[in-house]
Amino acid sequence: MEFLLFTFVGVVHLLSLSSGKPIYKNDISRRTFQEIREEIASYGDVAKAIIDLAVYGKAQNRSYERLALLVDTVGPRPSGSRSLEKAIQIMYQNLREDGLENVHLEPVKIPHWERGEESAVMLEPRIHRMAILGLGSSIGTPPEGITAEVLVVTSFEELQRRAPEARGKIVVYNQPYVNYSTTVQYRVQGAVEAAKVGALASLIRSVASFSIYSPHTGIQEYQDGVPKIPTACITVEDAEMMSRMASRGNRIVIQLKMGAKNYPDADSFNTVAEIIGSKYPEQVVLVSGHLDSWDVGQGAMDDGGGAFISWEALSLIKDLGLRPKRTLRLVLWTAEEQGGVGAFQYYLLHQANISNYSLVMESDLGTFLPSGLQFTGSDKARAIVEEVMHLLQPVNVTRVFRAGEGTDINFWIQAGVPGASLLDDLYRYFSFHHSHGDTMTAMDPKQMNVAAAVWAVVSYVIADMEEMLPRS
Repeated sequence: MEFLLFTFVGVVHLLSLSSGKPIYKNDISRRTFQEIREEIASYGDVAKAIIDLAVYGKAQNRSYERLALLVDTVGPRPSGSRSLEKAIQIMYQNLREDGLENVHLEPVKIPHWERGEESAVMLEPRIHRMAILGLGSSIGTPPEGITAEVLVVTSFEELQRRAPEARGKIVVYNQPYVNYSTTVQYRVQGAVEAAKVGALASLIRSVASFSIYSPHTGIQEYQDGVPKIPTACITVEDAEMMSRMASRGNRIVIQLKMGAKNYPDADSFNTVAEIIGSKYPEQVVLVSGHLDSWDVGQGAMDDGGGAFISWEALSLIKDLGLRPKRTLRLVLWTAEEQGGVGAFQYYLLHQANISNYSLVMESDLGTFLPSGLQFTGSDKARAIVEEVMHLLQPVNVTRVFRAGEGTDINFWIQAGVPGASLLDDLYRYFSFHHSHGDTMTAMDPKQMNVAAAVWAVVSYVIADMEEMLPRS
């Protein structure tokens, strides 16, 4: 759209951020990067106050305790479920009671899928009941299930080479774990690729960095014109065992039963709260996490932690009596796990004001001890964010990495808005991700304190600086 080609009047085209050179072409601002650096450094006492309150003061462990109360009370919160809507109403009331401003719910439509009863039993070469989790949006099997021989492959390329063998069988993917973004394609596309060669169902090795016989669920996608077949994830251990069996020439037969059903879209809400800006209230720094989860575990890590440190960031700022120049907006997304469904509808509703968004932030990669901040934006904006991160030296979290992202904020980032995400221990994160193990036991209150401090310092300083972050 045309408005994406222009920046806000107060942040016109930038020149070099090199020290001593003016950063604006016109007369609105002649500040040098050294002056910007000095402005950021002046927030040292504020940053220390936020850190002290979050990590050592009265607010320590608060985000952890708030999260535990919600997930112990409500449990997992899958899209379209009553538990998700109960959690949204609880959070709406919590944010009002916390004294935040403009607390409201924005209605959206979201998918509703339920897994039902499910089982997979190996019948040959021996009897073995397998742990499985159906994948989101999968269809179910007939009531009697699907009983078929198995074809084990390690890649889509191998599946294509062995396509004549796949017809009438259950395809089992035993793809190696490289990293999440590379390996998740098998979960998302595995059913479609298996259906193209005539398979009756597909079972995908869980996309996990570590396994203790734990299946890991997640969304999968069908494709128009390709038959829909049931699909589920299996454990790393079972995938590797069947691969070994197949390599010995064993005939493998599985009976798969899945009661999964897709229902009409359900009503839901994105949950919003703010600290309204004192000088530029129409301009926004957005902090966020998603409130929905999968239907296993408690959704404590994914993404209860991200949602609750985002709430905590506003609480810390409010508790210190701070009010930034720009509005700090908290959004707790709904239906992120189905592909950012709630966030996309938020984007459509608010995109006309895109020039007023200085930074969009999402925490959805865990709230363990942060390694730093991932950031996407112009070189000039990155230089500013790097200076802001220096304020976090007291907790030794100062690094700025590439590729700030998040399913819910990518719509804004792709349209040119600077974006940031919290980065921490991804190996640990994907050990629990989308599994029964995603519970409060995976969480650490002290690490959440640090994560909340990072989130609060970055969001406050960016919101309070005299100028918005420059765009490309």
